[in-house]
Amino acid sequence: MPEITFYVLNSESLYDRYFFACRLIEKAYKTGKFCYILLDNLEQCRRLDDMLWTFRAGSFIPHQIFNGISPDITSQVLIGTENVPPDWQNVVFNLSSQLPHAWQNAARVLEILDNSEVTKIGGRERYRIYKQAGVELVTHKI
Repeated sequence: MPEITFYVLNSESLYDRYFFACRLIEKAYKTGKFCYILLDNLEQCRRLDDMLWTFRAGSFIPHQIFNGISPDITSQVLIGTENVPPDWQNVVFNLSSQLPHAWQNAARVLEILDNSEVTKIGGRERYRIYKQAGVELVTHKI
C-alpha cells in the first residue's frame, strides 16, 4: 500500500495551491523521484506547466504534459489527466477532483487541497476510500 499524505491549505486560492504543489514537486524531483501530477483538464495542466517554469527564480524541474505516450527520458516530471504511466508511479501528486486510477500501485500519493468547500468535499471522499482500504493516512494543515 502506498504512503498517502493530505495537505490542506488555509487559502482558497488556486494559485496558492499550485504554488505549494510546485514546491513539493521540486523537492521530490531533487531526491530523484519520478513524479506524476494528476489534474482534471488540459487547461489546468497548462497552468501548472507554466508555473513550474516560473514559480521560483533559479528552479529547474524538467517536465512535460503527458499525451498518453511515455517519454524516452524518464527523469522528468509528467503532468496529465490520464492514468499514471507505470514508470511514474513513485510519487503521484493529486490535484484533480478524482481518485487516481490504480492508486494502490503508487509508492506515495500526495493529495493537495485548498480550503474551498468543493475541494474539501472531494478530498473527504478520497480520504474515506483510502481509509476503507486500510491505508494509514497523514494530514498536514498548511
